[in-house]
Amino acid sequence: MVDFNRFTLNNGLRVLVHEDATTPMAVLNVIYDVGARDEDLNKTGFAHLFEHLMFGGSVNIPSYDEPLQRVGGENNAYTTNDVTNYYLTLPAINIETGFWLESDRMLSLAFSEKSLETQISVVSEEFKQNYLNQPYGDVWLKLRPLAYKTHAYSWATIGKELAHIADAKMDDVKAFFHKHYNPQNAILVVGGNVKTDEVKKLAEKWFGQIPAGEKYNRNLVQEESQEEPRQLTVTADVPLNAIYIAFKVPGRMDKDYHAYDLLSDILSSGKSSRLYLSLLKEQELFSEINAYHTGNIDPGLFIVEGKLTDGIAMETAEKAIWTELEKMKDEEVPDIELNKVKNRAESLLVFSEMSLLDKATNLAYYELLGDADLLNQEGEEIQKITAADIKRVANNIFDRKKSSTLNYFKEEKQAAQTA
Repeated sequence: MVDFNRFTLNNGLRVLVHEDATTPMAVLNVIYDVGARDEDLNKTGFAHLFEHLMFGGSVNIPSYDEPLQRVGGENNAYTTNDVTNYYLTLPAINIETGFWLESDRMLSLAFSEKSLETQISVVSEEFKQNYLNQPYGDVWLKLRPLAYKTHAYSWATIGKELAHIADAKMDDVKAFFHKHYNPQNAILVVGGNVKTDEVKKLAEKWFGQIPAGEKYNRNLVQEESQEEPRQLTVTADVPLNAIYIAFKVPGRMDKDYHAYDLLSDILSSGKSSRLYLSLLKEQELFSEINAYHTGNIDPGLFIVEGKLTDGIAMETAEKAIWTELEKMKDEEVPDIELNKVKNRAESLLVFSEMSLLDKATNLAYYELLGDADLLNQEGEEIQKITAADIKRVANNIFDRKKSSTLNYFKEEKQAAQTA
């Protein structure tokens, strides 16, 4: 159980406070309701670019990191297709420094050409290193547009292509900032050795005068139902052939979210899971096999992926995967198997509530979903799932005509000629 208090400033900033007197530390977490799905089709990668730009100096603070480090703090951030999240930890006695830093970059970034050029260079290099020059690095650049034809999930957080970031213009960057990075589009969570009254005063002092900005109303083009299988074959310099099969799953707030989550655990969580035991250990078709879903706010993807053992034909591997998926559709999971994954999922949930930073991050995300108290209901929701639920959702998604399959082949190297 994570206790919290909640209040809202006049400019629309929602603030949650988790009081914990057992620690000398404090956490500030600011989540912005903007991710890669909110980008222009021809200007992608901007949300991730801002993850970097927000550390490049704001209107009154040339360097974000230096003053935070001087008071014993550290920080980081991440971007997804749905949100952008910034967080810092520091001794609670120095908490006002955190308010000063976070409020100033919400008020306005410095927007210097030098900072923009630097971060464009950093992100471009990240694009090359992680997506273009790494084995299987471009999988999401190919699988997403295969699975999505109209929704903005068709590109990764890094962007559709390198040119979109490399060619980013200052006017476009400023427009993106003013559209999304304002109090009405943000949630602040403060946790640790703090009192709610103190947080209220600091929030009013540092965030209260920031203009609310225009309310962003999301109106995304939704994906139409897929009625035929899609397939893409790629050949690249990779060590092993690989297969990726994607299915659409309902969004994060769907009533069956936890059933899909447990379905993925039954298939591939640990060495006693079905795909591991059957396809890797017994049949030795794969050197690695996994199933997971993206957990997106809008309808996401359920992925089954595997690296094939050398010498195994792609057709053989794909057929074996489908055999296991059909079993999930045809037979109810035994109670002992279901209870094992349910208990594991609940224990992971409890573990995620042990860290002060994780508590703050989770509270921010669930508040963005609609109510931070949903976090406290997760364990109960997990335990409600039945074997019939698992079978039903398996039948909902494991449909060949609604699958998108990426076959990733390794290049066949020419044998060296001998004299």
